Amino acid sequence: MKTILLKEMKLNFKNLLIWSLVVGGVGLGCILIYRSMQEEIAGIGDTFSNMGVFSDAFGMSTLSMATLAGYFAVEVGTVHGLGGGMFAAITAIAILSKEEEGHSGEFLLSLPISRKKVVAAKGICVLCMMAVFTIICGALYALGFASLGESLPAGEFMKFMFGQFLMNIEISAVCFAISSLSGKNRMGMGLGIALLFYVYDLIGRAVPDLKEYLFIGPYSYVNGSEIFSGKTAPAAAFVIAAIVTACSLLFAFWYYDKRDLAS
Repeated sequence: MKTILLKEMKLNFKNLLIWSLVVGGVGLGCILIYRSMQEEIAGIGDTFSNMGVFSDAFGMSTLSMATLAGYFAVEVGTVHGLGGGMFAAITAIAILSKEEEGHSGEFLLSLPISRKKVVAAKGICVLCMMAVFTIICGALYALGFASLGESLPAGEFMKFMFGQFLMNIEISAVCFAISSLSGKNRMGMGLGIALLFYVYDLIGRAVPDLKEYLFIGPYSYVNGSEIFSGKTAPAAAFVIAAIVTACSLLFAFWYYDKRDLAS
């Protein structure tokens, strides 16, 4: 099991590094340009804060972009949320199915190790990758605040990054279950799932009748503008997330253990 875990980490290291540096680097770039565009950003923020449902959808009616914290919550929060969700989806949706698609499943499962341990090792690999991704991105964002001489709102920042980590785990779990079903790489489906969750939250914040159902989606408890303005996500959102994650993982273990794999 340890050997499989280390092998998967090695195979996925390049993707992990690229996605972490790209998403974190874009967020860092957004932070660094804040000082040179501070007056323009404040003016734009005042305009966008009065644009009705558009402002509600992106959180600009909740938090002022005139401050770096507000700007981070709206701009970098969107970049990291969408980028992290996509990375979680494409990582998890291929990690089991690639063995069958690459015709390496016959060799892997001939080893003296149960299928459940194979699934566990690959699941732990995804978990570790999400943790490293979050740490690298968080470090780059903190570097951006330090470079501008701004104090980092540590409490809200840690809450935001940890929430993003939990969201990535939920999306990963859903895609991990799909990976146990399929013998082909469903990367397109994974990206579609991540985008669907994001768009659902975006539309839900703009349409009043849908706001009370936002807790169903994983983006409901990681909205940067709400976190940095002191609002608390509904407890139901975390309950749904825990149920979805647990059911998805249990399904992956159960189904992968009993299905016939192509050689």
